[in-house]
Amino acid sequence: MMRLLAQALLISSILITLTGCQSAYYSAMESVGQHKRDIMLDRVENAQDAQKDAQEQFTSALEQLSQLIAYDGGDLAEQYQATKDQYDASKEASEEVASRIAAIEDVAEALFDEWQDEVEQYSSAKLRRQSEAKLKSTQRQYKTLIKSMHRAHDKMAPVLAALKDNTLYLKHNLNARAIGALEGEYGAIKKDVELLIKEMNSAIKQSQQFLDLLQEP
Repeated sequence: MMRLLAQALLISSILITLTGCQSAYYSAMESVGQHKRDIMLDRVENAQDAQKDAQEQFTSALEQLSQLIAYDGGDLAEQYQATKDQYDASKEASEEVASRIAAIEDVAEALFDEWQDEVEQYSSAKLRRQSEAKLKSTQRQYKTLIKSMHRAHDKMAPVLAALKDNTLYLKHNLNARAIGALEGEYGAIKKDVELLIKEMNSAIKQSQQFLDLLQEP
């Protein structure tokens, strides 16, 4: 019992420390003129770039798989290494997108909490209503954006799983027969990549709409 309590206290302490660090970070940035709204803009733009990079990477991985199943002699060890490199790069691209989404969620929470607190400070009822309306509009657009980003990122999982399977299978079966076995997987992976690209295009579009909203006067 005491052990569980100690673990709970440790986790709570870590969370408090992390929260404090984030608050200190935003305060430090504001002291040099970089407000949460600006940070939000930067992070959405960074996520947009990461999504575009991921699109290119997953397309590249699909092209490598296409070349693999068209194998007509040569060094299969090289084909395996190229396939593995594409899988590793795709996994890294997926992790980068996830990291960018988390960064947006972090600053969004801080921004909206601050905005809500400041809405209550208006002495003018008219200005308070206008600010509150803008806050709600921004929150609605944000929810649409973040759902779209998560939906697109979730589509990466089946593609990564298939790429990993193909990489492992090729590693353990470096022969022409293995290529024939992988050929049957290509159609399903191609379909998943096309769906992923479609979802990411939607998320990138939502990102731009949100950026435009934040930049409105």
